[in-house]
Amino acid sequence: MEYNQAKALIYYTFGSAGGSMISQMILGYRYLSGISVLQNCEVALSHYKKVADYIADKLEKSEGVPVEKVRLTERPENLSSNSEILDWDIYQYYKFLAERGDVQIQVSLGQLHLIGRKGLDQDYYKALYYFLKAAKAGSANAMAFIGKMYLEGNVAAPQNNATAFKYFSMAANKGNAIGLHGLGLLYFYGKGVPVNYAEALKYFQKAAEKGWPDAQFQLGFMYYSGSGVRKDYKLAFKYFYLASQSGQPLAIYYLAKMYATGTGVLRSCRTAVELYKGVCELGHWTEKFLTAYFAYKNGDIDSSLVQYALLAEMGYEVAQSNSAFILESKKAKILEKEKMYPMALLLWNRAAIQGNAFARVKIGDYHYYGYGTKKDYQTAAAHYSIAANKHHSAQAMFNLAYMYEHGLGIAKDVRLARRLYDMAAKTSPDAHIPVFFALMKLETVHLFQDILFFNQFTMRWKWMKLDNTLGPYWDLFVIGLIVAVLIFLLRNRYL
Repeated sequence: MEYNQAKALIYYTFGSAGGSMISQMILGYRYLSGISVLQNCEVALSHYKKVADYIADKLEKSEGVPVEKVRLTERPENLSSNSEILDWDIYQYYKFLAERGDVQIQVSLGQLHLIGRKGLDQDYYKALYYFLKAAKAGSANAMAFIGKMYLEGNVAAPQNNATAFKYFSMAANKGNAIGLHGLGLLYFYGKGVPVNYAEALKYFQKAAEKGWPDAQFQLGFMYYSGSGVRKDYKLAFKYFYLASQSGQPLAIYYLAKMYATGTGVLRSCRTAVELYKGVCELGHWTEKFLTAYFAYKNGDIDSSLVQYALLAEMGYEVAQSNSAFILESKKAKILEKEKMYPMALLLWNRAAIQGNAFARVKIGDYHYYGYGTKKDYQTAAAHYSIAANKHHSAQAMFNLAYMYEHGLGIAKDVRLARRLYDMAAKTSPDAHIPVFFALMKLETVHLFQDILFFNQFTMRWKWMKLDNTLGPYWDLFVIGLIVAVLIFLLRNRYL
């Protein structure tokens, strides 16, 4: 298709009007960032809120499943064993350990199968199997998760409040936060027991004190809605905020709601939009991250790029970075090669605005080498500075040091170059070797300059007549002096 932002905007608008959640997310992101439209926080808020309301409704029914977002910018040796996706051989090894009685592995496999994480399919039978084995061995977490399965109900564990109460109680008696929270839910909603807000509050407080985010959210909701307690928006905000720090999605949703309406907190459209955006990114469309990743891994680059590009349009920073990474590799066939670098630069920019330090360094590289744009050392240095100062990127520090050393786009400053090289080495162990060689070169060149200056001085004043004394051995003297200085640097700075 032709590259036409105006037409794209028209179709997104029609899609949004027709109820397309993906179109609404795209428009929300465009109005938030000012892409092909005038930046307008209130319009962005309107779009994001519609999607967030839909997601929150799903989450309250426990239908939301977080999906791993693998970064293709990981080193190649790490990509195949990325911690976000469980390698099949590792999975088989975990199964072996679970069968041998490793309780922790049993609980972990149960959790992965319960919600379908790390590339594994959701399988309630396998989840219950592993939880029962761990519970038999005395695991309080396993007991609590069995209670959760019976409370929510599924094909392996049909909904049964009495069984849920039994397992939650067993876990709670061991002081388990998930079990305490489960009992709180039973009393709060009156499942198998009479509704008792006082009992619910007691159990939620105990679980919240142990740091369980779902219990912190429930406390916030009780104070927000006035369920069994007097409405207190300040306390609601406190507990929503605590839960949001652990990524509890409904807590983030209610925080967004409070900021959007100015309830219990000073209204902030920008904060509300950013929080709603985080909730919207939990939608079922995130499943495309897995299909895109496996397409990439299987060599179907075009299919991977199309899926990542759609997610990038929706505002996902990881997808923006992954799309740019694929374009940069020039392996895709659906786009002309001369358009790949400019498009990649556009996507790196969007990812950098969302706080990706690697993307910020990439923008500097594109301007430094002239990829997809004109060479511009000043702009490159500006982006490296942002990545170094704001994100503490060792790579940016190293690149900036090099530019100061040679006076590329910025005033030459050898002292500042040395300092930045040292900072890069302290920031990342991977920088030690390149920094050592960079400093060795810098010190050698600097020493040569000093020697040449000194030689000119002696030639002019004949002071001590070193040149006449050493005669033909002057070059050996210089080499010996350089070696001595390098040994001194090595001993005092790098050993």
